[in-house]
Amino acid sequence: MRGGDERTGELFSYVDLEDRVRRDHPLRAIRLIVNEALVSLEEEFAALYSPIGRPSIAPEKLLRAMLLQAFYSIRSERLL
Repeated sequence: MRGGDERTGELFSYVDLEDRVRRDHPLRAIRLIVNEALVSLEEEFAALYSPIGRPSIAPEKLLRAMLLQAFYSIRSERLL
């Protein structure tokens, strides 16, 4: 079962990450481009998952995390 792509940061912190990243940061522009690309892939992602079972981590979240890992040269997923 495919997991959702909703934000849950408010559950774990009192600090809003949107307020911590400056408005002109390059990652904001990259995020807009990535989100547009992921919207176009939504049907393909949905076809890959079963309608039953435990929900997975949303593939959109995984792809965004992998981009951050590549941009910041993070050598392990555990360090994300």
